[in-house]
Amino acid sequence: MKHGDKLKKLSRNRSHRRALFINLSTALLKYENIVTTLQKAKALRPYVEKIITKSKNNTIHSKRLIAEDIKDRAIVTKLFNDIAQRYKNRNGGYTRIYKLGYRKSDGAETAMIELVEEALEKK
Repeated sequence: MKHGDKLKKLSRNRSHRRALFINLSTALLKYENIVTTLQKAKALRPYVEKIITKSKNNTIHSKRLIAEDIKDRAIVTKLFNDIAQRYKNRNGGYTRIYKLGYRKSDGAETAMIELVEEALEKK
């Protein structure tokens, strides 16, 4: 049976995968775009989108939940003051992935994941 296999394991155990997502999401929120492998970018997208959605609810509880993962206080402050305000009228879709080609050293497919900049236009 194929129950519970929605998560990409990325050839890592649970603690290593959690540390990877914490580090990648911290870098993405700091620089607003990063270059990584395509599989890591695809696995990172739902993780970061959940963090941004939590940050839109500006309460002590949501700040504590996010501070469990994002250890840098400056990035948590930027997340709540800048990034959450930018996406307050947007219901998801905060990130975009661009394919960049193959890495020369090992042939892994690379991609750039970035935060969406333009405002959502209402029709």
